[in-house]
Amino acid sequence: MTAPAEEPQPAVPYGTPDAPRIAVRGEARLEVDPEIARIGITVASRGKDRRAALDDLTRRNTTVLDLVKTYGDAVERLETGAFSISPELRDKGRGERVHAYHGRVHITAVLTDFTALGELTTRLADLELTRVDGPWWALRPDSPAHREARQQAVREAVQRAREYAEALGTSLAALVELADIGAENAAPPYPPAPGGRMRSMAYGAAEESAAAPLDLEPERQRVHAQVNARFTMAPPQL
Repeated sequence: MTAPAEEPQPAVPYGTPDAPRIAVRGEARLEVDPEIARIGITVASRGKDRRAALDDLTRRNTTVLDLVKTYGDAVERLETGAFSISPELRDKGRGERVHAYHGRVHITAVLTDFTALGELTTRLADLELTRVDGPWWALRPDSPAHREARQQAVREAVQRAREYAEALGTSLAALVELADIGAENAAPPYPPAPGGRMRSMAYGAAEESAAAPLDLEPERQRVHAQVNARFTMAPPQL
């Protein structure tokens, strides 16, 4: 009669006297220069006639797009968002009498050349019935700064665990687990780095002389990374 096979024993979550565990958290906070800047552009029109308002909006939208495209490689992305033509009704009187029509087009531009950004922002704000919002400074999702922060957080976790082991007169033996904070709980995606904001509006006619380019100072971006790490260490002599 053969002896029944032994069932595998579950891992002990908190270690054993022969293989004590150390659980630590590694953290890194970096400040780096932004890589891209995003601006929002709103082109507007107003007219008594729907067709006239639409024609003016089309003309101004083309002017804005052509101006942005003249900056070539400095513009990483150019996108058109919402478009609207809406009637404005008279406040007094019966019936649906239209007083005027309002048109709007929203455009987003992402730039990598911040010198060109200051000049472009000024030129856009100098256009007729054109509003500029921004810039919003940011890093790309695949920026090396994110990788550096994660690696620095891991090194900090190892260093902290080593210091704990040395305080007990022993040393680390092996890495048991390394995880992002919240990885086990399906946390939401890592939030984007915060960015600064500046707004410029020009709802009047453009002046004859060109405005001086804005001198923009890019806002430093904060990158944060955290990891949980668990190690085993050689049994200390307490």
